[in-house]
Amino acid sequence: MAERDTYARTYARSTADPEGFWLEAASMVDWDVPPALALESSAAPLYAWFPDGRLNTSYNALDRHVAAGRGDADALIYDSAMLGVQRTYSYRELLAEVEAFAGVLRGLGVEAGDRVIIYLPMIPEAVIAMLATARLGAVHSVVFGGFAPRELAARIDDAGPKVIVTASGGVEPKRRVEYLPAVAEALETAGHRVDAVVVAERKGFSSSRADFNGAGGASWQDWAELAAAAEPAGPVSVAAGDPLYILYTSGTTGSPKGVVRDNGSHAVAMAWSMRNIYGVGPGQVMWTASDVGWVVGHSYIVYAPLIAGAATVLYEGKPVGTPDAGAFWRVAAEHGVDVLFTAPTALRAIRKADPDAVEPGRYDLSRLRHLFSAGERLDPATLEWAGAALDVPVIDHWWQTETGWAICANPVGLDELPVKPGSPTVPVPGFTVRILDGAGAEVPPGTEGNIALRLPLPPGTLRTLWGSDERYRNAYLGVFEGYYATGDSGYLDEDGYLYVMGRTDDVINVSGHRLSTGAMEEAVGSHPAVAECAVIGVADPLKGQRPCAYVVLKSGAETDAAQLQRELVERVRSRIGAVADFKDVQVVDALPKTRSGKVLRKTMRQIADGVPHTVPSTIEDPAVIEALTPLLRPGGSRG
Repeated sequence: MAERDTYARTYARSTADPEGFWLEAASMVDWDVPPALALESSAAPLYAWFPDGRLNTSYNALDRHVAAGRGDADALIYDSAMLGVQRTYSYRELLAEVEAFAGVLRGLGVEAGDRVIIYLPMIPEAVIAMLATARLGAVHSVVFGGFAPRELAARIDDAGPKVIVTASGGVEPKRRVEYLPAVAEALETAGHRVDAVVVAERKGFSSSRADFNGAGGASWQDWAELAAAAEPAGPVSVAAGDPLYILYTSGTTGSPKGVVRDNGSHAVAMAWSMRNIYGVGPGQVMWTASDVGWVVGHSYIVYAPLIAGAATVLYEGKPVGTPDAGAFWRVAAEHGVDVLFTAPTALRAIRKADPDAVEPGRYDLSRLRHLFSAGERLDPATLEWAGAALDVPVIDHWWQTETGWAICANPVGLDELPVKPGSPTVPVPGFTVRILDGAGAEVPPGTEGNIALRLPLPPGTLRTLWGSDERYRNAYLGVFEGYYATGDSGYLDEDGYLYVMGRTDDVINVSGHRLSTGAMEEAVGSHPAVAECAVIGVADPLKGQRPCAYVVLKSGAETDAAQLQRELVERVRSRIGAVADFKDVQVVDALPKTRSGKVLRKTMRQIADGVPHTVPSTIEDPAVIEALTPLLRPGGSRG
């Protein structure tokens, strides 16, 4: 066996010869026309990877594994904690489902380049619809199931789909969410006309396809009936640079911002990252506890595990309450999960309900090798709790909807590096990370500034924004010349480890001192009674801004409010200094979050400052922000 490349050697190769590095990596996928050219730079700063290559992403996820004799291997494991249903699809079975539904879409007039909106809950049909769309060379845009009709209509108008694929509804712990009325309202609202709506019927919902046929001028069709009669469709060869999907960034207001991912470079990045970041390959099981509506679900529920020939778990449930705080550990044990990937907010919810980590001991987690986390900063206290509870390395890594895969990570499949709590470790090969001041100059190690990525970005990152190269340039490439602006603030230490402290607008100015709310959250979150917290900067007439902390306590935590405030103030003072002027602490029942787990700090800050605000459509529970408003702005208006 050849000696494994170390991280340092691999990263050096990716930096010294990025074109040669990624052209070699391109051999990890199957091409109809293998690329001879790695990078097209003539339109810089808009770059194109593998411009002369042709392939099909669905073929790479399914057909090639069946052709290699692995058709009976597990591909998709569906586990619905909501319904008590489990089903495992082999690669051969999943391929047959995808071929049939691709035939359905073709029968409805979908061709290469056409768009298909997928508005589905966490059921197998979501994965099948994505892969079937890709099979035809068409472009899918997955909209998180349950989004409001207005938001769905905005995406219909922006993407211009020929077909919408949906289901009767989604199942939540305390309710059922009816999708069909929302789709009908969105179609009536949108200016773009959709030809057909395909409905996967589910039992237990009050509305059915028949109630809406013709709504919005579309033909409403039954998934099962169409699939039974469809002629299976083969994979359509597309250019590497042709779009695979459009994904709208969460919390979008006004004109939607659709991130475009291409076929070729995306497939290469997914294959490379599975092997080198996650260390997962054929015969292993990866469970990404997210939703297909988010980028994490696109990359690591659907495409990457299947391109790598592994099995992927599709989980319809919650981290707690379905039925208890042991839900994740049950799924991991029952399905022999090797690598689990989830958001810090899920871990904090589990920790809040099970602070003494009793639940993991009830399950056989001997196959679990690593726990990965991304989506929000993974605070050291939660990292340490999870590592002790599971007795496995906990790997924080950092990326964005726009990048599609990790910018910084501990590449355990390549060379497992020491973990530094609070850091997502080091830049992944392909990403050159720099910390810049406001004028675009690099700052020394340990100095906080704007996190920027040197161009060109590696394969798998956004190609552009749907319908507007200019908007892409202005939003991301025009801030610092030669760089992609991440919008995040942080610093690199002497060892090259990155520390992401939050969005650049989460850096507050207290009496002329620029301070990171992320650093304060780290101090507050280290208190043994605190399950999670958010620190925001609110307007102050004397100091400009002052920090305020909103904390959620662990289940069973008993502490006097005044004593807790004194202890938290002391923690912030000892770690950051008196300059932080940290005094305000509020204990709350819950923090407002998006459905993907991001705390709505900006909305909280706007309410506190009394400025007009719009609660993002992605909010998980609007009642949380309603309950929080009087605490954020006592006696004030809601703006």
